Amino acid sequence: MKKIIAASLLLLLPLCAHAGAIERLKTFIAGTHSAQADFTQVVVDQNGKRVQSAAGVMQFQRPGKFRWTYQKPYAQIIVGDGVKFWLYDEDLNQVTVKKLDAALGSSPAALLSGNNEIERGFNLKEDGSRDGLEWLQANAKAQDTSFDKIRMGFNAQSELVAMELNDMFGHKTVLRFSNMLHNPKFSAQQFHFTPPKGADVLGE
Repeated sequence: MKKIIAASLLLLLPLCAHAGAIERLKTFIAGTHSAQADFTQVVVDQNGKRVQSAAGVMQFQRPGKFRWTYQKPYAQIIVGDGVKFWLYDEDLNQVTVKKLDAALGSSPAALLSGNNEIERGFNLKEDGSRDGLEWLQANAKAQDTSFDKIRMGFNAQSELVAMELNDMFGHKTVLRFSNMLHNPKFSAQQFHFTPPKGADVLGE
């Protein structure tokens, strides 16, 4: 499947070594107003078979602005400018645009580029240790969300470095982040998108 739509925006944050995963998430939301990281993204089906993989750079700035630049395997850009959601497929020279709320709903992208949406839309609980990480689990309160369960993993240095997104069809998206920059200053144009000349624009 060629189309790869960013599932989430989640970044690293050093936190108190003895804090639980939920407390670390709250500290992340309160203390990280903007961030940039390299990411890898893998999607597996209900049998554990890999069906997608991708890599690139993600950035966000609260409230509600983000940019995912997919570099592999296909060049795509996904931008949220606070009002609209833009998806640009470079190979097809095609742009899809939607209202941001309609495109994202309660997705991780909306949750993590927002302020405290995750606490309003999900029930949070500690989820133990696995693969050297401490995890929390977030279960959606509503039935119409893209992902019904989200897991977030913190390493021994109390950095949030992994995210697992489970959808209602049994697929799991695994995100890993590296080379994190905390609270960088972005230009006003970083989260602005203008369709390239000659591109087909679909949507609003």
